[in-house]
Amino acid sequence: MNIEDYKKAGKISAEALAFGKELIKKGNKVLDVCNKTEEFIHKQGAGLAFPVQISMNDIAAHYCPEEDNTLVFEDQLVSLDLGAEVNGAIGDNAVSVDLSGNNAELVKASGEALKAAIEQIKKDYTLGKIGKAVEDTIQGFGFEPVRNLSGHGLGDYSIHTGMTIPNYDTGDEDKLEKGMVVAIEPFATNGTGLIHEKGDPSIFSLKGKKSVRIGFVRDIMKEIESYKGLPFTTRWLTKKWSLAQVSFALNKFKQLEILHEYPPLVERSGGLVSQAEHSLYIGDEVEILTN
Repeated sequence: MNIEDYKKAGKISAEALAFGKELIKKGNKVLDVCNKTEEFIHKQGAGLAFPVQISMNDIAAHYCPEEDNTLVFEDQLVSLDLGAEVNGAIGDNAVSVDLSGNNAELVKASGEALKAAIEQIKKDYTLGKIGKAVEDTIQGFGFEPVRNLSGHGLGDYSIHTGMTIPNYDTGDEDKLEKGMVVAIEPFATNGTGLIHEKGDPSIFSLKGKKSVRIGFVRDIMKEIESYKGLPFTTRWLTKKWSLAQVSFALNKFKQLEILHEYPPLVERSGGLVSQAEHSLYIGDEVEILTN
């Protein structure tokens, strides 16, 4: 782990988040914001840790538009989640934007919960206490944390290292350790606080390699392998191959049991969801990488 690469990835991620947030305006196309923000990251000399995601209203995460998507911003509650990659090091951050004018407190709840979690980490690394800081803050605004979404560790070419950082008080006495890079991401909702998978995925990752005979499928696999295990979206592939070819290849990978799918994650009761996220380095001091 090269912490300087993580700092660079975090800086570019923060700049990209600010850039993308400014594009989230009524009348703009969701697809355009994703494309332009991804282009911004590339222009800064970084790769994409995962496809830029723009989740809205009751969708908490994993919404990524296809190439033919015509959806425009109107009065949605929007979460922008993105990450830059530098030599495998990852920055991961998110912000919510309320275009309706009716959900400022819900946006503030997740933002303040993120601040509270970071302050708790500076005092004590215990996972349960970090989760309690998130839960208490969000409930203080009259909302609920999303309990089955959590923060996570970051590693080289890995957006989830297995470390789970809860968004509620689990009582877990395990602690974050020095040298870790982690993403803290509270989700606040006016619903019940649970999400489930709903809808067709457009984000995937390959979790292995098996031989394939068809030429264009091999070419698509080679392209995906260039992402080095990080998630990708069909939109990236349809820039080079037809949608029919990409769909065929993905179905083949699924049959071979090497395709991991990330369907949209939707609040079970239909509640609105806001999100806030920073990446942190746990060193001698706690450093926010995505400032």
